[in-house]
Amino acid sequence: MKKEFVQFRCSVYEKKLLRVKAKKSGLSISEYCRRAAFNDRIVERLSEEQIEIYKMLSKYQNNFKLIGNMFRKRNPKLSDEVVRLANEIRQHLLNFRK
Repeated sequence: MKKEFVQFRCSVYEKKLLRVKAKKSGLSISEYCRRAAFNDRIVERLSEEQIEIYKMLSKYQNNFKLIGNMFRKRNPKLSDEVVRLANEIRQHLLNFRK
């Protein structure tokens, strides 16, 4: 049980930075400072956007693996799959321009 109270001074900028880092880690400022002081592991949580990008990259990794397998097997569907994948990538790239 935590009973003791520790206080320290910092600049406005430092406090904002602590707040941002704590929020990204899913921790309170107090817990973030405790972990930092004791060199405990602090893991930054992924944002929703980062999770979506990760899912998309996983999908692309799988698609490229399938294409590589088709090359090895000389599958006639290879050309169609490559064109479809290239178009899908193009659509995602176009979304970045919006």
